[in-house]
Amino acid sequence: MLDKIIRKGQKNTQGRWALIFNILINLGILGFFKYADFLVENINWLFGLKIAAVELPLPIGISFYTFQAMSYIIDLYKGKVKVQSNLIAFGTYVALFPQLIAGPIVRFESIEEQLMNRQVDMATFASGVKRFIIGMGKKVLIANNIGLLWESVAKLSPDQLPAGTAWLGAVAFTLQIYFDFSGYSDMAIGLGKMFGFHFLENFNYPYVSKSITEFWRRWHISLSSWFREYVYIPLGGNRHGMTRQILNIFIVWALTGLWHGASWNFVIWGVYFGIILTMEKLVLGRVLEGLQSRFDRWGTAICGVYTMVLVVISWVIFAIDDISSIKAYIASLMGIHSSSGIANEYTWYLLSSNLTILIIGIIGATQLPVRLWRCIYSKVLKDRPIVCMMIENIGLLILFIISFAYIVASSYNPFLYFRF
Repeated sequence: MLDKIIRKGQKNTQGRWALIFNILINLGILGFFKYADFLVENINWLFGLKIAAVELPLPIGISFYTFQAMSYIIDLYKGKVKVQSNLIAFGTYVALFPQLIAGPIVRFESIEEQLMNRQVDMATFASGVKRFIIGMGKKVLIANNIGLLWESVAKLSPDQLPAGTAWLGAVAFTLQIYFDFSGYSDMAIGLGKMFGFHFLENFNYPYVSKSITEFWRRWHISLSSWFREYVYIPLGGNRHGMTRQILNIFIVWALTGLWHGASWNFVIWGVYFGIILTMEKLVLGRVLEGLQSRFDRWGTAICGVYTMVLVVISWVIFAIDDISSIKAYIASLMGIHSSSGIANEYTWYLLSSNLTILIIGIIGATQLPVRLWRCIYSKVLKDRPIVCMMIENIGLLILFIISFAYIVASSYNPFLYFRF
């Protein structure tokens, strides 16, 4: 009944109030479970109080399904989707298990038809299985293994952390979070295909970006598009002058940071990107474009290094909860704290012990493996479809067996996105 009122919302006040009520309910649920203790902690700190923490367990995937429910409500109000009168179909959308835990965020309009009319054939199911296995391999074999390197570095105190070790750890976490999250997205997309759902892509090789603006067009695409569609544009976007646009950018990125977790480091992480994106919009964007057009490959390489240095620093802010520890780690990146100079024996030990997984991670984060496979296919396997199919399927089977064996044998299987 309420969604039918919202559907007619642009024509009457009752619909607008129903929309606001639904949004507040969803934000209230999210805020209560996810941010109650964060609010209590900050009130205690500001006013010297001793209010007891609520200590509620965080429902799995709450950030994803509340955003999905809100997208349905808002799109309904705008007339972009039809009222979904089938409760089971709507419940399926909100609690869609393939992507419920770690995304991507699925908007109702992208699967509206599929909820009621979808087809699964062997080709689609097989494609889903392949995508799932690739995602599983990325998560289990690359993200988990390279995460051990980050764990080793993160335990060190600042005076034991030369710049080389600090950068090694930061690069490791940069690769870990990419393969962890993109691996989960691949598994979700694959599982969706097995059941006849076609989710939009969530990652597009973000680490080959030549600016932070481009990076956020390629990283967690579903989240970026959600905030652009439902926060940035309703705030006015770029329609009311540069000052208002900059304010809108900072609001969006502060909220984006806070969405990731109830901690000030996430807010700082969001504002950090807001500052860089504003600078690129005002000045740096033209400088980066000029470098690429004037110096061709060298300019492109410089822009790539610029982007990745800023991205790596951002993941340090993201990974460490304590503000003073973030400052200390960034100081170590600059070689300020340690008396060991750029590197020590432990740096070389960590590098030599993890060199193979680092190389695999760096290459795997680029388009090189896909381009290499396409080259082999076009020159060798194009006219041999059966051989191509056998090589692909045997390779995927081996990848699945190794990944499954690793899950059984390993005790280190972190879920980085459990906070969301």
